[in-house]
Amino acid sequence: MTMNAPAPLRIGILNGDDIGHEIVPAAVEVSRAAAALHGVAIHWQPLSIGRSALDTHGHTLPPDTLAALQTLDGWILGPIGHRAYPKGPNAINPHPILRKQFNLFANVRPTRSYPGIGCLHDGVDLVIVRENNEGFQPDRNMVMGVGEFRPTDEVTLSVRVITRTGSRRVARAAFELARQRRQHLTYVHKDTVFKLGCGMFVEECQKLAVEYPDVRVDDVIVDTFAMRLVRDPQTFDVVVTTNMFGDILSDEAAGLVGGLGMAPGLCIGDGDVVMAQATHGSAPDIAGQGIANPYAMIDSTRMMFDWLGHARGHAGAVRMAAAMSRATTAALADPRSRTGDIRGSGNTATMTQAVLRGLRA
Repeated sequence: MTMNAPAPLRIGILNGDDIGHEIVPAAVEVSRAAAALHGVAIHWQPLSIGRSALDTHGHTLPPDTLAALQTLDGWILGPIGHRAYPKGPNAINPHPILRKQFNLFANVRPTRSYPGIGCLHDGVDLVIVRENNEGFQPDRNMVMGVGEFRPTDEVTLSVRVITRTGSRRVARAAFELARQRRQHLTYVHKDTVFKLGCGMFVEECQKLAVEYPDVRVDDVIVDTFAMRLVRDPQTFDVVVTTNMFGDILSDEAAGLVGGLGMAPGLCIGDGDVVMAQATHGSAPDIAGQGIANPYAMIDSTRMMFDWLGHARGHAGAVRMAAAMSRATTAALADPRSRTGDIRGSGNTATMTQAVLRGLRA
């Protein structure tokens, strides 16, 4: 009796803006090579998004792109430079829309130190799980309108949205991840001030802790956590927090290990789709120079294939992701391959080629 081969994975390619046109192709090239080595069939679908889509389709998130994403297993989203978009109803920031549209409520952001790249600490290996669709982010926390308004010239009000459902589901994602790692979860909050908002988040974390007796749980006030992240980041494993806190703290964590070029990310939800999205911006100041660090985009893509492999029972995708991890680690060990931001003398191409060599080793 022969086993049926897994169905081909359907993966979208969305370059985004600026350096996205350099680092997303690098991630795709590495993924193609890893897939070929491990017998993983992938149907790739390039899709338009961002400023180039505005120029060619009249919208930064064309309806055809959104419709195509509905048919995919996952996609790679390059950095979005929405601050440079012209003013107009069709020049929107696409990535909050994608997170809401596909209910991608958890943003998984790992931080890991590597030798020789300028890390402030050795032995860092933590993951911040950030709630993705609520909180203080006014571009995504309302169904209609925005969560920020100005009733007079002297007053601006920003609304923070915390729900039990949103808190519970991101906390559960973090507990599940902690169970797979070192069985330690820290929830970060400010219930000393936000007694209702953060208080609700804390309540849901505490309720879920009962379901995970194998996971050691503690909590830290956000300002104390910001200090401890600098002083003793090795004491943390999986950290879960609300949207804005997670956004800020994960960038702080990246600063410990070489900067935002070392900050991958994955957006996940209850469904069976996933979005690989590095946490850094589009870096228009270095776009087109071939010097952007592709690590975060390559590793975000690796995370996507690992997640799909486990979610779909696709052993080849899991092996493929593991091979990508080994290859990037090997590439980072060579300063001739690394980009300048992580104490290397190489560029985007040399880093990508080093990862490809690592796959074949």
